[in-house]
Amino acid sequence: MRNIVRSVIPLITAAAMLPMTASAEDVITKRFPSLELAMDAAKGAVDACREAGYQVSAVVVDKSAITQVVLRDALAARFTMRIAEDKANAVIMSGVSSADFVKNRADIKDEMNEIDGVLMLAGGLPIRAAGSIIGAIGVSGAPGGEKDEECAAKGIEKIQERLDFAE
Repeated sequence: MRNIVRSVIPLITAAAMLPMTASAEDVITKRFPSLELAMDAAKGAVDACREAGYQVSAVVVDKSAITQVVLRDALAARFTMRIAEDKANAVIMSGVSSADFVKNRADIKDEMNEIDGVLMLAGGLPIRAAGSIIGAIGVSGAPGGEKDEECAAKGIEKIQERLDFAE
């Protein structure tokens, strides 16, 4: 019995040292915005709207539509936080700006607005790095979704160079 054990142990040890091969489906790599990147985008959007005379909220969500940053200017209504988040979630769901989602799918706008956490209104934009959406920013509180979207775009402009150099 000892001889068998002695001869099997080297085989088991050698097998354990062989490299394991993983299939591409075995591991999923996902990119997310850092906290600092998300904060800078949200702050850039709030600052841009403030300069235009609007009190808004800006929300950044990650690729999984999980809220990462919420900024509400002092006089922005509390409802603007939820609206901004729901606009950002619409971007994650559709892969395009929330305004484009409304334009492209006007036929299902009412149904989509019934989904908890999604709102089809202008003011949400994708955040892209290395050709992929890594998150989204939503803004609410300016007088009109197009103005919300302008502020969201300014927030992304603030971080664009960092996004351009992301691998």
